[in-house]
Amino acid sequence: MSFFFRDDDAGWLDSRLLPLLDAFAAHRLPLDLAVIPVDLDHALAAELLARMATTPLRVHQHGFAHLNHETSGRKCEFGPSRQAADQRRDIEAGRRLLAELLGDAPDPIFTPPWNRCTEETAHGVAALGFRLLSREWRAPPLGIPGLPELQVRIDWVRLDRAARAARLAEAIRDDQPVGVMFHHAGMSAAEADDLLRLIAEHERARPLSMMQVAVGTVEPHLQAP
Repeated sequence: MSFFFRDDDAGWLDSRLLPLLDAFAAHRLPLDLAVIPVDLDHALAAELLARMATTPLRVHQHGFAHLNHETSGRKCEFGPSRQAADQRRDIEAGRRLLAELLGDAPDPIFTPPWNRCTEETAHGVAALGFRLLSREWRAPPLGIPGLPELQVRIDWVRLDRAARAARLAEAIRDDQPVGVMFHHAGMSAAEADDLLRLIAEHERARPLSMMQVAVGTVEPHLQAP
């Protein structure tokens, strides 16, 4: 059974992010870090690059500024109230910011804040060269040519212990890659340790990066870094 882990909102609360990165490194597990371009600073960028050189850590773009632009309904940075051109401008600007600090390290993955975006967003993401869109499992697939989707199945922070176990069991029964989403700003690294130890030690668990999952199951012609 394949597993992947995505931690959102890198750029916020480094004091909680770094212990989570330490936990993944201790268990030698891959982690995909969704980085908010506007909130990435030089210190965190240097830290991430150093860790990527010695651990299976990957990074990718998490929106632009993680700001809500909707005046009603659910929060969304790339939602229906914004013009496609404005969305694309922000996505492109965010990619430039990440490149300035991280070079070519970011994977061509786009994770929208709050796991929400429009079809117009996805078209813009694809046109800018991103090769994978990641949202949560309840979001209906957008079906954009050239932009496969990889969904996370479990929101670790929003579930209690019993619900986490039930959701894990349900996801494993589906016989699909199990994506677990963390939000380090709302949790401690210790909350993830039991799960990380289980995955690291279980003989049937296959921990992968998101691009590795995509290569094998979402879009086999892709190439993982």
